[in-house]
Parts: sequence; C-alpha cells; structure tokens
Amino acid sequence: MGDMRLSDAERQDALDVLEEHVRTGRLDIDEYGARSAKVTAAKRVSELVPLFDDLPSPRPSALLNGASAPVPSAAEDSALVRFLTAGAVPIAIVLAIAVLILTRGRLLIISVALPLVVAAIAGARRRRS
Repeated sequence: MGDMRLSDAERQDALDVLEEHVRTGRLDIDEYGARSAKVTAAKRVSELVPLFDDLPSPRPSALLNGASAPVPSAAEDSALVRFLTAGAVPIAIVLAIAVLILTRGRLLIISVALPLVVAAIAGARRRRS
C-alpha cells in the first residue's frame, strides 16, 4: 500500500478530508495550509500517512482502502455536504421570516414563552429534589 502512487482524485479526497478537519476545529488554517501543500506535492500513499496520523476519522480513502480504491464518490459527498451546509442557513432564515409573517407574530410569542415555561418547570423540579 505505501509504495502505490497517488491519483489526482486521491489527492483531492485527501484535501477534502483536511477541509473537514478544519470545519470541525481539529486543524487551524495554518495547519491546513501546511498539510494541504504536502498533500498536493505527495506522489505516494506513504507520504500521506504522517499527515493524518494524529487525526481521527474521516481518513482519506487512499489510506483506508489502498491506492486502487475509487475516490469520486467521496468528492461528490463532500460537494453535497458543502452545498447543504452553505444553503441551509439562508433557507432557515427565509422560512423563519415566512412563518413569522404568516402567523402574524403569534408563533414568536409561543417560541419565546415555551422555553421559559419549560425552564420554570425544570427549575421547580430541581428545587424539589
């Protein structure tokens, strides 16, 4: 496995995995820059091993399955995740505004009052025990 040459798709998969570790806070931007430069320059699977040794899952497919494993599906998953996370916030804001307008603010009162009632009930239970 360690002597196998990397394909462009496997390098891209490794870069996508590094991006995921940045998004989850395991790598800062400086570490990402240094490691991604090494991934881009890597010619063999063995060169990727030290770049991911201190990181948990996800791992590049080249390290998991050997260099012959197909990688495009991982890149597609990453693109889908990026699309969904980038589009989720604006969609949520638009939906919240639509609900606020359609309910003429009544739902806002419920959404503020309900957590306060739940907190009061939980506080009363804690005081009793």
